[in-house]
Order: sequence, then C-alpha cells, then structure tokens
Amino acid sequence: MALTFDLTLAAKKLLAATALGSVTILASCAYAEKDGQHQYEAGRATSHRSFADVAKWSSVFDDPKRAEWQKPAEMVAALNLKRGQTVADLGAGTGYFLRHLCNAIGDHGTVFAVDVEASLVAHLRTRADQEELEQVVPVLASFDRPRLPPGRTDLVLIVDTFHHLDHRPHYLEKLKQALTPLGRVAIVDWLKKPLPEGPPPDHKIERSKVVTEMTAAGFELVDSPDILPYQYFLIFRKAEARTWGATGGGLQGQH
Repeated sequence: MALTFDLTLAAKKLLAATALGSVTILASCAYAEKDGQHQYEAGRATSHRSFADVAKWSSVFDDPKRAEWQKPAEMVAALNLKRGQTVADLGAGTGYFLRHLCNAIGDHGTVFAVDVEASLVAHLRTRADQEELEQVVPVLASFDRPRLPPGRTDLVLIVDTFHHLDHRPHYLEKLKQALTPLGRVAIVDWLKKPLPEGPPPDHKIERSKVVTEMTAAGFELVDSPDILPYQYFLIFRKAEARTWGATGGGLQGQH
C-alpha cells in the first residue's frame, strides 16, 4: 500500500472522473526519497517504499496464508458495519479487504478503495470488475490527503498503512473532514516488536503513539478488539460525536 509523488494527466483524469463521491482507502507513504527510508520526527512516516509493482505486492498482500493471522472476516465483523453505509479502505493496495467490506455494507453501500499508487488504483478497478463488486469506487489519492468527499464516509479502515502516512496531523484533519458526524476510523497496524510477519520493528509505530496522535487530532478511542496476533486494532470516533448521543463501536453514520 503506497503513495506516489506525481499525479500524471491520466491519473488526474481518473480522479476527476470519480471525484463526485468516489474515494478509496489509501496506503500512503508520502514524501519518500528512496525505498526503505524511515524517519522518526513527530507525525512522520517510519517507512517509505514503492508499491508500483502490482504483481509483486499481489503475491504478498493476497497470499492465502495471510488469512491465518489477518482474520479478514473477523476483522470486518468487529467493525459492526451497517447495510447501506459508506466505507473507505485507505491504502487499499491490491484489494484484500474489498469483498469482505462489500458483503458487510450490502448492495446499496459504497466502498471507496483508496491508494496513491496509480498502478494499484488501476488494479483495484480491474479487480472490482472481475469480481463484480459494484459497490467499489477506486480513488487515486494524493500523498497529503485522501481525496474523499466531505462528510460522507461512515468508517475509514487503515490497515498496515498508518505508519506510512507522513505529516499525520495535516492528513488526519483532511480525513476527519471526510467523515459523517458519527464517523469512525479503524486503525490496524503492527505491534512494535519482532514478529514472524510484517516489517522490522524500526518501521513500526507504537500503539500508544497512534492513540496520542489520534486524540490530538480530535478523535477518541472507543474500542480495541483483541482478535489479531501480530497487530493492534483500534477504533476511533470523532470526539464531538458524543454530542450526537453516540456510544462505543458500531455507530451508524448519517446519510
């Protein structure tokens, strides 16, 4: 799941064609200078790499063995999505979660499949067509913003991508604007310790740091499902959602 620097004319046309209510979940690795570079400043990505090679990353992200530890069905069930809702898969990559998300939101829902890598967005479109996932809207995001329509998304899912996001305070403000009043953000990322799967520890971001940054951005932690062996699973809502009478996970957004 990755971000790319340049928006080509073709990519801009693709974005414009889907701009009205089309957004995808983004794997954004902004301001990368070279593959594998990692930084530790506040709000900066801990890892940058290219995800342009679709065949390579499909073999990784869509490896059947991944289901043993990623538990995609259980993960999506824990999100308590409702029929007809709008979900953004930020850093959708090759589309590993698309079918699970589509099943959860039903025929009248929308899944924005967001990525910054133009080759991955093209792949997401092809995959959605081949698997007849009519709810999927591929979105070519910018490295510094998800390009989601304002106030429409009920839940943003960010899997193994938060540590790739650069200048997160700015990015999270843009993300917040995309949410409905009761909108939520679910972040799944690697535990910061040696593991049999995932990147090395120095590419990871601690759970406590994610909570601190999300709180500073105006979110509050409402759930932390304990179902994944190698990753933490955090569900946030906008702090002001309390004024709407919202409680806990499984909030239903407004349309």
